[in-house]
Amino acid sequence: MKARVHITLKNGVLDPQGKAIQHALTALDFGGVDDVRQGKYIELDLAETDREKALASVEDMCKKLLSNTVIENYVIEIE
Repeated sequence: MKARVHITLKNGVLDPQGKAIQHALTALDFGGVDDVRQGKYIELDLAETDREKALASVEDMCKKLLSNTVIENYVIEIE
């Protein structure tokens, strides 16, 4: 199975990298971009064949290593 994890900063957490991207876009004449929030994308190939077990395993990975749950949200997709 394949798992995709999208990790983003929670609302209210400052995103200096997102601000730098926004300023760079403006400098390159890409107007109309009001805000930029950047994040992480992680793709995992899993040996697990049971969807629920795979989801539980990736959820545990996110909580223990892949994300900082104090300041980040994550979304898991399993296929």
